[in-house]
Amino acid sequence: MKRIGIIGGMSPESTVIYYRQLNDGTRRALGPLATADCLIASLNFGEIQALQKAGDWTRAGEVLADAASRLEGAGAELIMLATNTMHKCADAIEAAVSVPFLHIADATGRRLQADGRTAPLLLGTAYTMEQDFYKKRLLGACGIEVIVPDAEDRACIHAIIFDELVNGIVTEESREAYLDVVSRYSDRGADSVILGCTEIGMLLDSGNCPLPVFDTALIHCDVALDLAALKEA
Repeated sequence: MKRIGIIGGMSPESTVIYYRQLNDGTRRALGPLATADCLIASLNFGEIQALQKAGDWTRAGEVLADAASRLEGAGAELIMLATNTMHKCADAIEAAVSVPFLHIADATGRRLQADGRTAPLLLGTAYTMEQDFYKKRLLGACGIEVIVPDAEDRACIHAIIFDELVNGIVTEESREAYLDVVSRYSDRGADSVILGCTEIGMLLDSGNCPLPVFDTALIHCDVALDLAALKEA
């Protein structure tokens, strides 16, 4: 099995999801005592978020690229970034390493495509919903054009992520707010929902959502495990 390097800490809550999902998948594949061969570089989310707010994506890319390089130096054979938003810096990461970098939008887009989804609603941080780096990746790689919530809904979704989810706070009020958004856009033609922030799965899942759910964190981990299993004995 290839050793997986995870750039995490953005937030710690989502990094926990990644670690759990990778190990759950490894146990399912290899037996109840098996665990994933992985390394985690956990960054300071406060510093990263300050760079986001300042719009200093160049510096943010340098920080992520350094983390990726350190993971490769420690033996990682596959790199993944445990956050959707910071895939804005994917090019900097890819340029810093010689091992494969698994882009979360590519993994998600292929899953949507395989399921025949053509009008997914994208939920995420304001950066992910409003900027082009994620939407264009889905469109270019898989021909999928997402539906983006309106400004008021985007503000609500973003605030819940940064005020609550990244701090491990889960409330029924926020769950209902997200479900209300999904329900309204289902009526407007959305055929699925992309949980385009790795913490949103703390609120929404296939058991409570009126649309088919594509949880990017879980999809990302599943694809990483598939790739990791390709190493020859």
